[in-house]
Amino acid sequence: MTDTPETVTVNSREYAWPKQPVVVVCIDGSEPDYIERAVADGAMPFLSEALKTGSDLRGDCVVPSFTNPNNISIVTGVPPSVHGIGANFFFDRDSGEDVMMGNPKFMRAGTIYKAFFDAGAKVAIITAKDKLTPLLRHGLDFSTGRAICFSSEKSDQATKADNGIDYVNRYVGLPVPEVYSADLSEFIFAAGVKLFEEERADLMYLSTTDYVQHKNAPGSGGANDFYAMMDGYFHKLDALGAVLVLTADHGMNAKHTAEGDPDVIYLQDVLDGWRNEGTAEGTARVVLTITDPYVVHHGALGSFCTIYLSDGADADDIASRLRDLDGILTVYSNAEGCKEFELPPERMGDLIVISEKHKVLGSSVKHHDLSGLNVPLRSHGGSTEQRVPLILNRPTPDLDPGRRLRNFDAFDLGLNFAR
Repeated sequence: MTDTPETVTVNSREYAWPKQPVVVVCIDGSEPDYIERAVADGAMPFLSEALKTGSDLRGDCVVPSFTNPNNISIVTGVPPSVHGIGANFFFDRDSGEDVMMGNPKFMRAGTIYKAFFDAGAKVAIITAKDKLTPLLRHGLDFSTGRAICFSSEKSDQATKADNGIDYVNRYVGLPVPEVYSADLSEFIFAAGVKLFEEERADLMYLSTTDYVQHKNAPGSGGANDFYAMMDGYFHKLDALGAVLVLTADHGMNAKHTAEGDPDVIYLQDVLDGWRNEGTAEGTARVVLTITDPYVVHHGALGSFCTIYLSDGADADDIASRLRDLDGILTVYSNAEGCKEFELPPERMGDLIVISEKHKVLGSSVKHHDLSGLNVPLRSHGGSTEQRVPLILNRPTPDLDPGRRLRNFDAFDLGLNFAR
């Protein structure tokens, strides 16, 4: 196509056609302190300089502050109540099975870059973990030569038919990274810069893994080294003419005791205890919506969960008793929680439970393998991990300073407000 529209409308939001390539980066688990400390410590010299003329903003992510709902919110520009991906994991009442939300059949909205692709744009999407690939690539036609989508994790399995490119590891000249490593994220930047130089997509989306943030606090050597690595690639993308938008899918907080042990409320054990004592009617099933194929670094322990109640269970009584537990921040009914956090009600339980900043929620002690936690637990999921960076290498003079920003405004900022 030679003619391009001035704007493209996606999910009832209008986006300007890019005058320069726009690269949106989702830095998984990037609590604002990580960048703030790295800049202050001199680990991000490019970003430190870019912020003098760029935009150093903050926004809120989706709650639950997990990977799947937030990545899909960022790429669709709308909350889970619209796109349908409310968590990493949910209990399907119809089938009676626990289901990973990695299948595009659960998506109810198209992506921003898919709409631009349909209008003639060239797009590239690179994610660290392969679990996101089926969702992120949904609807793209790789036979056109205008779309590329792959993961670092399975870069050696990429094909033109399925990903728009063959054997990415050979193309980039790097080995396939270990899943639990900083290298998994560095691979996406190395590939992104090379693709930008040679293919120059109109829109690019890069999504990292939060392995480093789960293991390292802001300002630590491990964290600053990771952010220094990214800073070098941000510099390269900026030099190539990209409008850069940096955000995160969620923040990250310490979730451990003074002794370094995970500070967990095992809710299934609590609920089963009440039932066995005869002080609660019916049955209750705790569903930990942080669960995904990669649980070694967090043990499936996060600060958000849902509870499914059987007929006869007193939801108000159970909610009231849960609120009295030490470490519980709040408990919502399905309707209240889904309204508050813009979630799809049919994919949430009867109750939504959020723990305090330094607590996590588990099911039963026996169901958690914490052997992989070789450092004190850092995790996410609740409203205390909702604040995230929204940083651009360009000014945004027309942006309303009073507007509440969300991480899913990233493409809006890059396409409509960056100057």
